[in-house]
Amino acid sequence: MPSPVAPASPATPTAPGRSVRDRILDAFEDLLAEHSERAATLEAVAARAGVSKGGLLYHFASKDALVDGVLERFAADLERDVEHMRSAPDGPVSYFLRTSIPSDNRLERVIVAIARLAQASDARASDALADAQRLWLSELEAVVGDRMVARTIMLIGDGMYYNSALLPAANAVLRDETDVQQLIALVERLSARD
Repeated sequence: MPSPVAPASPATPTAPGRSVRDRILDAFEDLLAEHSERAATLEAVAARAGVSKGGLLYHFASKDALVDGVLERFAADLERDVEHMRSAPDGPVSYFLRTSIPSDNRLERVIVAIARLAQASDARASDALADAQRLWLSELEAVVGDRMVARTIMLIGDGMYYNSALLPAANAVLRDETDVQQLIALVERLSARD
């Protein structure tokens, strides 16, 4: 998946069925994605999650513990995403390219949050993003049978994300679903195994 920078929608602190721990992590991810690592203070996270600072510290003793929590959830989200990619009805290449278009989903939100941590020089975050990229690349390579073709598909996905997320009003590259479908068909023809 491309390096996202699009803002995510705020979490609802009182969302039914969400544990306090998940609400805190949602709030931390949202603050990271919407602002920066510096804006995601313990006080701001507690306020966004609708808990006291003491309640936050009960679940996460420090900001580092919050980062660890986000990275743990990301690992689980990534595992689910790769499973969806493997079992996608239209195939992994189509799935990867379609999910390279911003959709404001949970996985995208956590990737944006982790990218903000990486921008603040958190090596754990940088490593998590690199691991995710390697995993997606490995899945694509397994399907197309060629590492360079798999890398090219990843770069196309990155370009799709960039154009959709950063240039939405000026995006003349992928104008509609027909363009997306034609691009996927072209990439699949070019990457088909003999």
